[in-house]
Amino acid sequence: MIKVSETAKSKVIELMANDGFDASKDFIRVGVKSGGCSGLSYDLKFDKSEIEGDKVFEDNGIKIIVDKKSFLYLIGTTLEYSGGLNGSGFVFNNPNANRTCGCGESFSL
Repeated sequence: MIKVSETAKSKVIELMANDGFDASKDFIRVGVKSGGCSGLSYDLKFDKSEIEGDKVFEDNGIKIIVDKKSFLYLIGTTLEYSGGLNGSGFVFNNPNANRTCGCGESFSL
């Protein structure tokens, strides 16, 4: 399961509305792809439908879909949002990551 913090929830709802999505029925698609300075990077986008084989979760009122392969890397992850002085954006707190890069956008196992 992937969890969504309160701050991430608020930002997701805001950004989805700005992009023409409805947080009450549309999804956040979270995935992992090759790349980044640590080997794997996170992929986050909004989606209106699920694909066969997707894992579907809901946490804190936010619907999340993850493809089967990415799910193995993301079990137990919490999606957070940071708006600090060092920059703002979504942050993945992934207990499976052994190493992350300085920007937090890539990781390795």
